[in-house]
Amino acid sequence: MEINTIVKIILHIITFSFSFYCLSGLDLSKIMLNTPERGAKGQVLLFLMSMALGYLVAQFLIAIMYRL
Repeated sequence: MEINTIVKIILHIITFSFSFYCLSGLDLSKIMLNTPERGAKGQVLLFLMSMALGYLVAQFLIAIMYRL
């Protein structure tokens, strides 16, 4: 494996973890409908939003790293 690939993987993991930590402070019960499976759907929503935000932040940082 090339070192750039390892750095990208580590950066994606770090940004996903950080975004998950930041988004867990949101109160998703206010935007979710009152359904019995609201808790499970909220967790899935939190996970998907964390993945999306982590990916975008990682891509932004990678773009900045390779422009310098």
